[in-house]
Amino acid sequence: MVDLLSQHKKLEQPIRAAIQRVIDSSSFIKGEEVAIFEKNLSETLEVGYVIGCANGTDALQVALMALNLMPGDEVIIPAFTYVATAEVIALLGLQPVMVDADENTFNISLSGIAGAITSRTRAIIPVHLFGQCADMEPLMRLAEEHHLLVIEDNAQSLGASYTFADGHSRKAGTIGHIGCTSFFPTKNLGCMGDGGAVMTNDPLLAGKIRMIASHGQRKKYYHEVVGCNSRLDTIQAAILNVKLPHLSEYLEARKNAAAFYTNSLKDFQHGILPGAFPSSPPTWNQYTLIINNGLRDTIKEYLIQNGIPSMIYYPLPLYKQVAFSKFAPAGFSLPVTEKLCKSVLSLPIHTEMTTSNLEYISETILNFKK
Repeated sequence: MVDLLSQHKKLEQPIRAAIQRVIDSSSFIKGEEVAIFEKNLSETLEVGYVIGCANGTDALQVALMALNLMPGDEVIIPAFTYVATAEVIALLGLQPVMVDADENTFNISLSGIAGAITSRTRAIIPVHLFGQCADMEPLMRLAEEHHLLVIEDNAQSLGASYTFADGHSRKAGTIGHIGCTSFFPTKNLGCMGDGGAVMTNDPLLAGKIRMIASHGQRKKYYHEVVGCNSRLDTIQAAILNVKLPHLSEYLEARKNAAAFYTNSLKDFQHGILPGAFPSSPPTWNQYTLIINNGLRDTIKEYLIQNGIPSMIYYPLPLYKQVAFSKFAPAGFSLPVTEKLCKSVLSLPIHTEMTTSNLEYISETILNFKK
């Protein structure tokens, strides 16, 4: 699904040099490279503040901890997403309220959000899924109307841009009150281990987030709030500093691979290709088909037999996961989410795909016979 080795080989020497600098400095925790990376990423995203942390899940948790939410407060999320989005809500004693997806974008349904708002709703977490931004302009209007906070889960869409009706654009993760991202190795910008970051334009929130992620302290051994220990390792920051200047190149490679698939598979009879939306061109962290007529698992097995990996993101709605079933009433069902879970199939897409890779995958898919 992802060729990390080939990507890293291209930058092997500068990455080795960056790691060696950290080793020579022996500043493995909160070293200079972390501050440099936070500054570099804030400039790239044109956002006021970036706070590095240990991983994308921690980024979501720290963001929620900074918002003065109370046990039982409701946070609206999509049911069609990775478990981390709901996990941190439950861990903090909050109530995840799961709503349906938009079938065209795979992202959270705006009508679903509107129908789920109650007197206990405090926040919305839109997930920019598979590299495609959620529709943030009407979502932010809805949040403002109901005095709700917005935390963007941008783990899969770093570098994406969203264009508003008046023509101005902003980077995904910088539109809501807080944005969160992941540097898991397979992401648009990946490190060589775990890593994450929180972004905001609010200086007060930035200070509080940094404090919470450092055991609730601004000054060592003086703890103002109950926090946690979530730090971006200096070695990972050093690696990210080498790779960040190549982010636009990585996104272009993904876009080109997606365009090849879309052109080659336009006559595919057993599925629907993902769309691209003018207000927010996807960064293609995943290229996900909807397979028709219950053929998803059959086609997946066919691809395996032909040496082609594929993935199902995601096989179950969150409310059907055992860990989260208690957060939904008996018989709860979201039709689009359930359809997607039964029909989505993601093809290999990454920065190192060759024309021969793409041709073989596309030709194999087109040769499928029921």
